[in-house]
Amino acid sequence: MLEMMLHPSEFHSQIELHNHLTVEFTESLARDVREGLNAGQKHLPSKYFYDARGSRLFDRICTLPEYYLTRTEMKILEEHAQTIMASFARGDLVEMGSGSHWKICRLLQAANGTGGAHLRYVPFDVSKDALVKASRELMGQFPQLAIVGYVADFTIHLHLLPGGNRRLFLLFGSTIGNFPEPEAVRLLRNVQEIMAPGDRFLLGFDMVKPAYRLNAAYNDTQGVTSAFNKNILNVVNRHLHADFNPALFDHLAFYDKEKEQVEMHLQAREPVTATIADIDLCVELAAGETIHTEISRKFTPESARVVCSNAGLEISRWFSDEEGWFSLVELALSRA
Repeated sequence: MLEMMLHPSEFHSQIELHNHLTVEFTESLARDVREGLNAGQKHLPSKYFYDARGSRLFDRICTLPEYYLTRTEMKILEEHAQTIMASFARGDLVEMGSGSHWKICRLLQAANGTGGAHLRYVPFDVSKDALVKASRELMGQFPQLAIVGYVADFTIHLHLLPGGNRRLFLLFGSTIGNFPEPEAVRLLRNVQEIMAPGDRFLLGFDMVKPAYRLNAAYNDTQGVTSAFNKNILNVVNRHLHADFNPALFDHLAFYDKEKEQVEMHLQAREPVTATIADIDLCVELAAGETIHTEISRKFTPESARVVCSNAGLEISRWFSDEEGWFSLVELALSRA
């Protein structure tokens, strides 16, 4: 693994930024693309959406009128941030898949008026550009805040975390829903295994709701989600010298009520042939064939409790909106 400390002259003296994906990213992408595009149902992991362009597109998605999720979660944070942070005036805020800084700002503003004076922010994100931008903006708002950021994959790099402080782990949005049940339990278990008795974990769950709301959220009228979905092909093209033409694919997203999940695919409009030079792979798709790019599982209170319990975590507090569309749950180590 290659670690690169980004040049300190680029940042405030209280920001450290480490890059752990310089070589490993391309290697893991090549492995995942070879495996996924050789499968019966072709698929690509959704984490590869998030290059610089993908991160910008996702930020736009979060502001769309159809995309209820971010504004609902922000409202929950605005109402409950004081309660969440009341007993956490000092320590590490460890945010996995940090992206933009909108949500962490709510917690910092509520940190007993300290403005981050006794807090250290530890963001993990696969997009260096997003992490650098958010870190700079946070320092502008909270000049006393120390930041130790990791350009890294939180599903495999949590062992890099600095120690010595009490920690509040954060996994916002519907990220946990992007993992099938066994992988979701494994991810939560990875966090559970490094938690100390005084640590806490704030985890987001997007809840089951009417299908028409979900279908609209993932099929916005401006086509931003479509561009975001197709961007994964641009990532493969750039890093593995492939020649996919995103214009030959349609964005396909739908809610599967039986599985309680939204699925996103890229569907070939016509027969498609693409070459991926760096892994010596030729990919052929028939007209109508799809590449599965993402799931977004939706939860009931019971299914949320089960996935946490199976990872050795118990829910100590539950925060939700009036309609029950989204939930933030506070987790602690199971006493069982």
